[in-house]
Amino acid sequence: MKCRLINIIGNWTIININKLSTYLQHKTDSACMPRFGNHPANLTIQSPRRIINSKKIFIGDDVKLGSNCTLKALTGYPGGWMKHPESKHIENNFDSEIWIGHRVTASGSLYLSAAKKISIEDDVMLASNIYISDCTHGHDHAEIPYKYQGITGVSPILIKKGSWIGQNVVVMPGVTVGEMSIIGANSVVTADVPDKCLAVGVPARIIKKWSREEKRWVDWHETDKRSFG
Repeated sequence: MKCRLINIIGNWTIININKLSTYLQHKTDSACMPRFGNHPANLTIQSPRRIINSKKIFIGDDVKLGSNCTLKALTGYPGGWMKHPESKHIENNFDSEIWIGHRVTASGSLYLSAAKKISIEDDVMLASNIYISDCTHGHDHAEIPYKYQGITGVSPILIKKGSWIGQNVVVMPGVTVGEMSIIGANSVVTADVPDKCLAVGVPARIIKKWSREEKRWVDWHETDKRSFG
């Protein structure tokens, strides 16, 4: 009986220590939050996190981002790591913004890098390890290391409301993901995805669309590019 009581007390203590630790971590994360371009309410970005040029980042209310997220609103390239010691590199300057809507959630390890603009609308669900960048490294010359060729291909990205971006997805510059669309895990999105469509693969291809008439997902055909949904 005595051993059982000790076990109960021990378990109760461990549970409450864990709760206290979680509470204190949340308070610390909130207290150390950088100042953004607006004043979001009820924002959670778990630590560790990396946020660059926070005043160029605008976040809606009730947003929850898991740990190891990186949000970069670029003002220039290269940073210290990418510079050639003899200045044999191309430099770029940017006026960028990141917009994240209300009630957006990300499991963790979300990477956003904007040279122009990344917009994520309301109620988007992001899984883990997602990379979204509206630019890429220059690659016009195969005789010069690519990190010294500057940034190119800058084109805004839009993720429309209610969409679901799966695990390990990469979204390339200039892409629009339509409202209530789904991008399957491990996909690389190189072209626009219309509203209410399911796209998967490398590069991502549309395989399903939502039928208003049938109230279900149906197969996508090439002819549907003119009329769908």
